[in-house]
Amino acid sequence: MSASQLNINILDNLKTAIVVVRPDLSVNYINTAAEALLEISGRRVIGEAIDSLFTELDPSDNGLLHAMRSYSTFTKREAKLQLNNRSLITVDCVVTPTYEQDQVSALIVELQPLDLVLRINREEALLAAQENAHTLVKGMAHEIKNPLGGLRGAAQLLAKQLPNNELQDYTTIIIDEADRLSNLVDRMLGSNALPNLQAINIHEILEHVKQLIDAETNQQITLLRDYDPSTPDITGDKEQLIQAVLNVARNAMQALQRQAITPAEPQPDPELQADQKPQPQIIFKTRVLRQFTIGSHRHRLVCHVEIIDNGPGIEEPLLSRIFLPMVSGQASGTGLGLSLAQNIINQHKGLIECHSRAGETLFSLYIPITQSRNSNNNNKDYA
Repeated sequence: MSASQLNINILDNLKTAIVVVRPDLSVNYINTAAEALLEISGRRVIGEAIDSLFTELDPSDNGLLHAMRSYSTFTKREAKLQLNNRSLITVDCVVTPTYEQDQVSALIVELQPLDLVLRINREEALLAAQENAHTLVKGMAHEIKNPLGGLRGAAQLLAKQLPNNELQDYTTIIIDEADRLSNLVDRMLGSNALPNLQAINIHEILEHVKQLIDAETNQQITLLRDYDPSTPDITGDKEQLIQAVLNVARNAMQALQRQAITPAEPQPDPELQADQKPQPQIIFKTRVLRQFTIGSHRHRLVCHVEIIDNGPGIEEPLLSRIFLPMVSGQASGTGLGLSLAQNIINQHKGLIECHSRAGETLFSLYIPITQSRNSNNNNKDYA
């Protein structure tokens, strides 16, 4: 084996994506890792310009392509690249020129993918924040409930000593408000009952939630299905999972209802007045993910449920805190629904993520599939 062939074999077995570029910025070599990362065929891109492989989003003055054109050493962290198929990747990139006889002979471009690392870090931070918030709420709940019990008991004793019913109205208010606060604390803590684990068809849960949303909205919101009928059964508590999915779906429903009553901006063209707002809709989507990592744990199979609405979206400051208790985007909200949903999915070793922009909010529920290989998949065909 020649030295050049040995070098190629070594490069092809590296996990780091390597692209070797000629001085005219055409591709001279691309290793296997780079083919997989950039989702291209190496044979087809040899000789093509490097800027035909990807586009750097928001390039700075020292952008990747600019550095290659100037034949300078360059390092950029968390560069965002758009591939030919319109997908986005985040990479650390290093450009290193090589020289022969004091002239640049080639540029070595190293691309280290970061999407998985960033997602794992984001998920671990989300899980840690959820656990810390739950621990804080649990401690506060005990501190609140103890004096509430004493306050309620004292009000009951006082009511027996009052001479007339008119004064008892005040003690009744004290008792009712103490009960309301106690119920709020119980909702923040969630259920203390042990989960009733069983094999569950995720589509049965989604269909049940769909019927509830249909009834609550009087069918004013279009509910669409995009199910993968091959999704295996998951193991979980059916009632708890219904509550979690319902809380997420209600959040989408309420966002669409708020959008419906918000006055739309006037359109210059009168013919567009009837189409100022899109028809509100929620999509329930299921897929199966293989070898998927949730937090720091890798699972062979994961049930991926997406709940997508075409509402106004969630603003960035709120989006980063949306799963924390007492955080709500509506004036009348308690900020408990999504926090409880996240807590329930966490108890099932899963996670909920949210991505949002104007016109689309997507909640992703990831639930590990832990069924045995020999178990039957009794999925139904939902029309």
